Amino acid sequence: MKGLIFNVRRYSIHDGPGIRVTFFMKGCPLKCLWCHNPEGISALNETVIQINRVGNREFSHNIKAGEYYSVEDILAILEKDRVFIDQSKGGVTFSGGEPMMQAEFLLEALKASKENGYHTAVDTSGYSSAENYLSIIPYADLFLFDIKHLDEEKHIKLTGVSNSVILDNYRMLAETGRDIMVRIPVIPGMNDDKDHLERLKDFLVAGKTGSIVKINLLPYHRTGSSKYKRFNLPGKMVDTDQPSSGRMNDLKEFFSETGVKVKIGG
Repeated sequence: MKGLIFNVRRYSIHDGPGIRVTFFMKGCPLKCLWCHNPEGISALNETVIQINRVGNREFSHNIKAGEYYSVEDILAILEKDRVFIDQSKGGVTFSGGEPMMQAEFLLEALKASKENGYHTAVDTSGYSSAENYLSIIPYADLFLFDIKHLDEEKHIKLTGVSNSVILDNYRMLAETGRDIMVRIPVIPGMNDDKDHLERLKDFLVAGKTGSIVKINLLPYHRTGSSKYKRFNLPGKMVDTDQPSSGRMNDLKEFFSETGVKVKIGG
């Protein structure tokens, strides 16, 4: 069995505790307007045209957006960084895209990682079947769980899918006692109005079971726009400003009222 992965990030410090290796798995059922990894949306092993511009000249070439990895390949990469992982109390994170779209491979990779002594984390949008999550819970030490919007209609507008399954899965995971790091993208004009933020804080407080170990506020940034240019894709957020550092600090203080540690960034 092999999984389709479009990026491997070694020495990662933003995808869970310690130094980690993060595997970005292909395929995502969401189409968030602000997506920073557009090459990870398709579940296919595709070739994309990358365009580089030098002055007024353009140079294009084909690149693979995805490579197949076996579980043994995953373990071999982890072993190369084991000394850094062990000393920092880090581990391995499976991100995407949406790793739950390759649920069978994810399960095998998590099992093997746990058997070899690694702390495991799954970075997920929450959009998959409850059965898929239940199958991996014994092998996932931490869930990095995105909550983008509580209003279903707005969630559909922003991501293309309903949030009902997402919120149900969040509640289910919280009840299991597994550690959850809640990730909230802060997108100006889309999910950062006062009413929604108040509702979101109340939602987190109401569902707090001790499982939430941290809230990460992820400010929208324009660095992802360079990918759209490189891959000759239309950008959808060209008129959206990045939230200021002052605004993010205010939100950090606001969500700290939940009693959970809050961090700006991953």
